[in-house]
Amino acid sequence: MTDDIPKQFLRFGIVGVAGFVVDVGVLYAALALGAGPYVGRGASYLTAATSTWYLNRRITFAARRSASLGPEWLRFVLCNAVGGLLNYAAYAVWLHYFGSAGLVPACGVAIGSLSGLCVNFTLSRQLVFREPNSPVSDIYE
Repeated sequence: MTDDIPKQFLRFGIVGVAGFVVDVGVLYAALALGAGPYVGRGASYLTAATSTWYLNRRITFAARRSASLGPEWLRFVLCNAVGGLLNYAAYAVWLHYFGSAGLVPACGVAIGSLSGLCVNFTLSRQLVFREPNSPVSDIYE
């Protein structure tokens, strides 16, 4: 069965919006608890990555999910670290130029999220939630 890539990308984007809400919520909670904008962003990113892994597993790539939760989550986090680095770099550059007051961190999270979207979709589809019995599957199992 061939996957409908545009529909998957749309679902991935919708899950990404949910991840954005988690990301910003955790970031502002961390800031309220005294964490700086960079440490808080690290915590918020990891929380958002875990929530988007779960939602992508259940919604976007339900037919492709692995039976092994731990290894799949680890592959997701590691593969999405590439997009995560782009995400964090865009966030840090935004804060550098615009500060960290008010909605500036939320705007930085949005810019960072968009910068990693295509990279994360491609790596998630090809390496994390891949077709069963694909040639790549032997490498990671």
